[in-house]
Amino acid sequence: MSKSISDKVVRNHSDNTPFSEILEKSLSRRAVTRGSLGAAMALMAGFSLSACGGDSDPVTPTEPVTPPVTPPVTPVPELKLGFQSLANSMTDACVVPAGYTAQVLGAWGTPLNSNAAAWDRNGNNSSNDLLNSTGMHHDGMHFFALDGSTTEGLLVVNHEYIDEKVLHPNGQTGTGAGQKRPVEEVRKEINAHGVAVMHIRKEGTSWNIVLNSKYNRRFTSATPMRLAGPVGGTDSVKTPFSPNGTQVRGTNNNCGNGTTPWGTYITAEENWASCFVNTGAVTAAQKRVGVSTAKGRYLWETAAGDVTEQNGEFARFNITPSLGWENEVNGFGYLVEIDPYDPSSIATKRTAMGRFAHEGAAYGNPVEGQPLAFYCGDDSRFEYVYRFVSEAVWDPKDATRTDRLNVGAKYLDKGTLYVARFNDDGSGEWVALVPATVGKGGKTLGAEFGSLEAILINTRGAADFVGATPMDRPEWTAVHPTNGDVYLTLTNNTSRNATTGTNAANPRLNNANGHIIRWHDQSGTNAFRWDIFVFGASDLDNADTNRSSLTAVNQLASPDGLSFDSRGIMWIQTDNGLDGGRNNNVAKTTNDQMLAVIPKPMSESTGTGPVINASNQADLRRFFVGPNEAEITGVAYSPDNTSIFLNIQHPVNWPAYDTTDATVVSSTKVRPRSATVVIQRTDGKPIGV
Repeated sequence: MSKSISDKVVRNHSDNTPFSEILEKSLSRRAVTRGSLGAAMALMAGFSLSACGGDSDPVTPTEPVTPPVTPPVTPVPELKLGFQSLANSMTDACVVPAGYTAQVLGAWGTPLNSNAAAWDRNGNNSSNDLLNSTGMHHDGMHFFALDGSTTEGLLVVNHEYIDEKVLHPNGQTGTGAGQKRPVEEVRKEINAHGVAVMHIRKEGTSWNIVLNSKYNRRFTSATPMRLAGPVGGTDSVKTPFSPNGTQVRGTNNNCGNGTTPWGTYITAEENWASCFVNTGAVTAAQKRVGVSTAKGRYLWETAAGDVTEQNGEFARFNITPSLGWENEVNGFGYLVEIDPYDPSSIATKRTAMGRFAHEGAAYGNPVEGQPLAFYCGDDSRFEYVYRFVSEAVWDPKDATRTDRLNVGAKYLDKGTLYVARFNDDGSGEWVALVPATVGKGGKTLGAEFGSLEAILINTRGAADFVGATPMDRPEWTAVHPTNGDVYLTLTNNTSRNATTGTNAANPRLNNANGHIIRWHDQSGTNAFRWDIFVFGASDLDNADTNRSSLTAVNQLASPDGLSFDSRGIMWIQTDNGLDGGRNNNVAKTTNDQMLAVIPKPMSESTGTGPVINASNQADLRRFFVGPNEAEITGVAYSPDNTSIFLNIQHPVNWPAYDTTDATVVSSTKVRPRSATVVIQRTDGKPIGV
């Protein structure tokens, strides 16, 4: 999630108990000795695992689906990291361990077909060039193998937002009061957003884009997409463009990502709300997600009325009711499913999975005959964690079907969306966001909001109403490939204070450092147990801050991107650009980074709670450091784990011209480009071990 577009305004003004207050109750009640992760975790290991412990108000959900059963744990050979942790770095280049290489791939503006001119250093590319090239600010991504190959596949990459000054070297125009943005500039910006599907092939030791491949395609903020699930086809999404409410144009601010067991890509719409403006009466749902009330973030709406505008191409971003496009915004804020293997397929927004600032979606390990579960964070201060459970039960035969979006409809259009409550005894519960669920004052969600459609459109408001636990910017989720433990990055929250629930005894007052939590769902129930896996630390010498005993070679803050490879190595990426940002010492001593660790499972038990091995974090190792000012985000792997792909977002003087070596520091000022970096071992063996 980019530092440049995060919603810095606190949108959650509910009085729900903050997560930090719950943690403080737990630690205080057990008289924890401050300053030691080992001591804190030892006490947390003794938490009761009752399904609904704590002091939360009762909620009576209606359960339309049976929760999934947690798959059995399959023993795997012991893994060990095989590289030395990197030292700090602050240069305009990437740093990798000895014996590794780093290659630039698919930098912003790289043509996907012959309809695009080569990227121009002076900024002279047209909107059509950008429509047929990779977009700006790479984020979440995934590698889809072609015919089981380890050297050829489809790399699907999110393009989260734009840097106006870099996109328009001579500056944006038409941004003054009463002015109109030029249509060509706006189309450039719209086409720089979205998703790219890149057919890539390894040739020798280098990965390259296959120009003019039938698989190469772009999805932008103007690409028509289907609206499926409970919201699709309802009055809430009918517009002049789609009178029957089954389509919407574009996907916006695509941040984290997910995949499905049947081989499709899920792109997450995050900070989309500020692209829209309503200068009239703002609804509760619009206010809760942050729709602008004066002007849109990019002023796209001001290009309306141009003779070349087609069917509200730009007018739709002004959702003031008197203008007729008030429902346009209801078509955004979802998880969007893409079939990368079918170039003729239409991206589909899965509305049953909720509407908020999505930060990816990780699915739980599938079990035949059981429903599927997907986990997702809402990336904003004091927002929530969600789980979607399918109505259909998993059939392994669906993994090999070629009508993948029909499979997606089977599992993703019908099901139940839940929101998490973390209890102070280490237990938790998933609360169903359905009309029959009872919330504040004994009133049901149906009585408060109306239909399921209305609940989903105002997912945040519904979660407020049932007493969900506000978190410190919930971002990426990741599921361990064998034991099913779910991990979540809580990047930071410098707005947490005494008023919002923090007090002097809380270790995360003004939380600039963030932490990672994890949980394990209890089979066949809506209960889970949780603990904190690692705390970020800005001050290594302060035992109260450095609860995970981090050192100079693995110190981190603001954890953001998170992923497991197929072997069970967890990769952690950081984003120190916002909130914590320059408020923590980590950002003053090293650039954003990617670390690796092999977590111990929560399923190890003493009979009273999860065992936390405090020494486990000691093996956390810094694998990669990015260039100055850049965020490290998005991660993907070749099937044999010999190549790992990550993204460099918003660098200031990288990559160097005329080379694909990501470790080169440019001797001159360059026009910066976000890009993918491919990391490999020089001996060709799997990375990390």
